Amino acid sequence: MKFKLAVLMLAVATSAAFAQDADKAPALSKERAAELQASERLLKADSQVTKTGQVTIKGKVVPYKVTAGTQPVWDKDGKVSASLFYTYYQRSDVSDKSKRPLVISFNGGPGSASVWMHIAYTGPKVLNLDAEGYPIQPYGVKDNPHSILDVADIVYIDPVNTGFSRILDGKSDRARFFGVNADIQYLAEWVSTFVSREGRWTSPKYLVGESYGTSRVAGLALELQNAQWMYVNGVVLVSPTELGLKRDGVVDDALKLPYYAATAWYQKVLPADLQAKDLKDVLPEVEAFTTDELLPALAKGGFIDAAKKAQIAAKIARYSGLSVEYVVQNNLAVQPEQFWKELLRKQGKTVGRLDSRYLGIDKTDSGDKVDYNAELTSWLHSFTPAINQYLRNDLGYKTDVKYNLFGDVHPWDFKNEKTGENLRLAMAANPYLKVLIQSGYYDGACTYFDAKYTMWQLDPSGKLKDRLSFEGYRSGHMMYLRSEDLATANDDLRNFIKSATPAPNAPAKY
Repeated sequence: MKFKLAVLMLAVATSAAFAQDADKAPALSKERAAELQASERLLKADSQVTKTGQVTIKGKVVPYKVTAGTQPVWDKDGKVSASLFYTYYQRSDVSDKSKRPLVISFNGGPGSASVWMHIAYTGPKVLNLDAEGYPIQPYGVKDNPHSILDVADIVYIDPVNTGFSRILDGKSDRARFFGVNADIQYLAEWVSTFVSREGRWTSPKYLVGESYGTSRVAGLALELQNAQWMYVNGVVLVSPTELGLKRDGVVDDALKLPYYAATAWYQKVLPADLQAKDLKDVLPEVEAFTTDELLPALAKGGFIDAAKKAQIAAKIARYSGLSVEYVVQNNLAVQPEQFWKELLRKQGKTVGRLDSRYLGIDKTDSGDKVDYNAELTSWLHSFTPAINQYLRNDLGYKTDVKYNLFGDVHPWDFKNEKTGENLRLAMAANPYLKVLIQSGYYDGACTYFDAKYTMWQLDPSGKLKDRLSFEGYRSGHMMYLRSEDLATANDDLRNFIKSATPAPNAPAKY
């Protein structure tokens, strides 16, 4: 089973630099913890700071209250075992919260904090970036005129060992937190407590997850129904993983080609007739070839007719920007690592994994793998100082605990991953529940065509397809970093929330 972004996070998160002494601290009495709080890196199990602000969205001023705080995770005996950090935005000029939508937002990894969508996508603050998403100085955040805060309140949640969230009981079993199903189970309990504390049980609720966070929210949709008796109105999958839906072998190889074509188009290395077309006119042609010709050809393996193999190789080269010779050398199945290195090899450049608009330079032009991920380096460059400044200084949440953009959550238990099937079951049992998928065309980790395949395979019966929708964007894994897509993607979210919020007194029935 592949969780593509998880591979990236594994490499980063397992670094000793991210290990926290607080995670391994022995259990302390409340009194002793209080004594040490000011001088050691200990997280408060339950805390809050509140600020007010306003942001202009769609030309209208939206006042809000923001709460940064922690809320405990309890074990089966009612003892605090961990605490999760969250940031909660509420529109403050709405007195009746009963009908006000609530968006519950997670990022992925596993092992990634909720920082990415928090200060770059849906919240009232966004990073100080240029129009294409590259870091600029001074670092920090600015108002987000596209935030969905005008139509919904939002809570951003950092799972255990991400952000400021930590295990507090040194005797706690890490397996309780670090696995596909364990993660979903404790987070469902946490969400239920948060909703109870904030009085949001009657609010329409929406789960938003990015990358591995899509596995998380897909699973949460059913876990909240079955274990917490909480039914959500919508699930948004941003740059989704496979959700446990198999696509190994030739299917996996074939699905990559439309992403290769999008990247080659952006980098201007396609044949002149294709390059002259708009991207959205090129991709349907490539998608049709992928499903109708490439997949059957790959299924024949080494027994494909030689003439047919040559024909298929020529088309792959035409759509990918690679040479026919290179395609044939790789048996018609060029792997992403090879593609990122090969596409611009003659220019001495590599393309980014999570966003192929970003370029890198390697020590040598030879080889099949890039030296580093150009896009991730750029993102860490801008996100790290901004989130620390915003939470600690602007919001005034004071702690010496390190904010982990990527935390130590490994080994992660990937066994029994059925989150796609769980999402289908949740939809079947809840006629209100709709799903929106958002993908960037230049994302090479969780490709847009892989996301379409996920949507197609989520419900083989086709009975739910009118409640499943897809939107693509001209950027990468975090499509919202590009200013044009920030506006469009938020509008798509805003419209989805409105459409998935039922009319008053509309019954949930088939």
